[in-house]
Amino acid sequence: MSWPSHSVASSTREDGREFLTLAASYGVHATTHTFPLSRAVEALTDLEAGRFDGAAVLVDDLS
Repeated sequence: MSWPSHSVASSTREDGREFLTLAASYGVHATTHTFPLSRAVEALTDLEAGRFDGAAVLVDDLS
């Protein structure tokens, strides 16, 4: 398994605002699945394997 070492975004805050406004006008909703930080590798493995749609969100193990 190989993970990207970095990501790059060249969007501005205004780009983000415009995108979120447009997404809301189309009824776009985000699907998230939370994982404690201690299970980060499991989250990445599940995403890669297609075990769920959406985003994996890592949270502090104390949350």
